Amino acid sequence: MDILNNAMRISLDNDADVAYIYFKEISSGEVVQTISLNDSINIDLDREGKTLGIEIIDASKNLPATVFTNKIVA
Repeated sequence: MDILNNAMRISLDNDADVAYIYFKEISSGEVVQTISLNDSINIDLDREGKTLGIEIIDASKNLPATVFTNKIVA
């Protein structure tokens, strides 16, 4: 299930309880570095150090409930 919001997209995997916030569409090999902020949040960067996306593990615990209830599905 995907939620669309202009150029940003949030992908939710309810079975894995993981969310990924895309700031743009990511090409294969575009992520060159992943920074782990803690056990639940990883940030993917491109070659220039720009943020491409953010992975949120245990999304149901780490995101507001409105993320799961206010869905615009494409």
